Amino acid sequence: MSTHAKRERLLLADLLEATGADAPTLCEGWNTRDLAAHTVVRERRPDAAAGILLSPLRGRLERVQAEFAAKPYAELIQLIRTGPPKLSPYAIKQVDEGANTVEFYVHTEDVRRAQRDWTPRELDPVFADVLWSRLEKAARLLGRKSPVGVVLRRPDGQTVVAHRGAPVVTVTGEPGELTLFAFGRQDAARVELEGDADAIAKVATAQLGMGGL
Repeated sequence: MSTHAKRERLLLADLLEATGADAPTLCEGWNTRDLAAHTVVRERRPDAAAGILLSPLRGRLERVQAEFAAKPYAELIQLIRTGPPKLSPYAIKQVDEGANTVEFYVHTEDVRRAQRDWTPRELDPVFADVLWSRLEKAARLLGRKSPVGVVLRRPDGQTVVAHRGAPVVTVTGEPGELTLFAFGRQDAARVELEGDADAIAKVATAQLGMGGL
């Protein structure tokens, strides 16, 4: 049975292949080649990937990522498709599902939404619930740098607090859109913002997300 992470992995690989190595992405300063290299390094070079979260190791990460980016683009795509080596923690189905489902979803949208004439992707209800469940658990971490209070709300009324504070901005949208918003893709997320105009302006440009995703 295919997992959500495996499906998103294959969608990302197919999209990277279809757009080519030099297409833009929503990740500032990265084209599709850079994004592909990041994806491979994260899974296959834990010694370097630690720099995603630890700034003292950022230099090593950038060097290793540049080395992978210099590889043939088709090779990078194939490494993404085939997944991590057997001895990698990511090779464990539960770890892959937990660590990669949102990662691959966000990066797929990073590629899709940076292209002209993109259209929203309709997510199946089960996958939407999975994204919402992950968002409920990670919202406080993702919203920790917001200068104002942030509440994320699904159209059915379910809410989660991403940051406590005043004034409060309520962000309403489908789970996939809220996920992108919370991960710092505010401009690309199709959501509605309610609250004080100044607060809305602040949260729209706030440094949301993990920083390395």
